[in-house]
Amino acid sequence: MPDPLAGLPPRFLRTPEAARFLSLSGRTLEKHRIYGTGPKYRKIGGRVVYALDDLQAWADLGAKNSTSDPGIGTVLPAKRQAAPAPLAYAGRERR
Repeated sequence: MPDPLAGLPPRFLRTPEAARFLSLSGRTLEKHRIYGTGPKYRKIGGRVVYALDDLQAWADLGAKNSTSDPGIGTVLPAKRQAAPAPLAYAGRERR
């Protein structure tokens, strides 16, 4: 019986393949996942997979036309980012 998926391009990539697609190391992609600075990913069972569209969209955030072009977004480095300011307490005064 022929494989119905034979010849179709992969929709999801594991970390090593996704890293090669982005020209990054697998460890860098793992760090992006830890710090929340990387592309969207999915957990299927115990496996982390990346959709090709999500990888391309994340990479496209860094697209620029010149060094002075602010672009549409920023691809952050794979490191801890400054924590957002804590939200003000909206209830009664705490004791």
